[in-house]
Amino acid sequence: MTREKWIGHIAVFFTALIFGLNIPIAKSLMPEWLSPLATSSLRMCFAACAFWIASLFIPAERVSKKDLLLLFASSFFGIFLNQTSYIIGLSQTSPIDSSIIATSTPLLVMIIAFFALKEPITIKKSIGVFLGLTSSLYLIYYSQTHPEDAPSSSLKGNLFCFLGSILYATYLVMTRNVSGRYSPVTLMKWMFLFAAVCILPFTYKDLQSARIWTEVAPVDVYLRVLFVLFCATFMTYLLIPIGLKRIRPTTVGMYNYLQPLVATFVGIMVGQDHFSWDKLFTGLVIFYGVYLVTSSKSRADIEAEQSETSLKRKSSKNIPVFCKAEQEDSVNNLKNK
Repeated sequence: MTREKWIGHIAVFFTALIFGLNIPIAKSLMPEWLSPLATSSLRMCFAACAFWIASLFIPAERVSKKDLLLLFASSFFGIFLNQTSYIIGLSQTSPIDSSIIATSTPLLVMIIAFFALKEPITIKKSIGVFLGLTSSLYLIYYSQTHPEDAPSSSLKGNLFCFLGSILYATYLVMTRNVSGRYSPVTLMKWMFLFAAVCILPFTYKDLQSARIWTEVAPVDVYLRVLFVLFCATFMTYLLIPIGLKRIRPTTVGMYNYLQPLVATFVGIMVGQDHFSWDKLFTGLVIFYGVYLVTSSKSRADIEAEQSETSLKRKSSKNIPVFCKAEQEDSVNNLKNK
């Protein structure tokens, strides 16, 4: 694996890790301190300001009008609708259920990439996705049988979370090409600006009346809000383009399988769950599924192999007959030696 791909995998790994931690943390803030709409609005406004400030410290990049339209569409689906749908769903269902639904993202990415980017669905890739999906479902099912006071699930909340997964998968595919043309800061400053402009007309009342502004909250509440804003919004959306620039969207989507794994280990650390060999084995299978998808051939790999084979055939046809005879004699001599 090249250095660039290693950078991409590290970026996406930490993104999935933070997203996994964000599920229980964001859930703990709603609706007591922030409503779902206020949470989404606060995240988008904070990230827009943070990325525009960060852009002052890097070389300026001019974005073409065509790419601005693409960034607006990506922002609309991948940030505005995705974050709003998911946060509404999370507020109405359990973190466990939302983790289950998040594991559907790689399947959705694979299907969308097949139609939009003509990415092949190889047997190896299908097996990797299947292993990751089934292992994550088993892990979450196993975890559900142990917590003494599991949160109640909601069909409406689950549907919103699933809609969020579809939108996130669409976002990963839509931004695959544009991610290579601009820096992550340039991409995100425009996308979060568009998202903030889209959401504020619908959420400014929720944001204004949030309890976190009207009362003095405990310190840990402010720390949780800071994590959601800085780590789960600014840092993750800074890392996602870095990953998309270096690895395929299907592989990026595969890392969503780490989210339920993280949620389980966090539960063990805080005493809400316990260690078992089933969880360890399931975790290893999830990572093996990631490896299969990562090592499978992309469309570019297949096209490169076909091109190389075609060139070899052409060069072989152009070799004179006496040269071929000399080559055969040389081979025979080497074999005799």
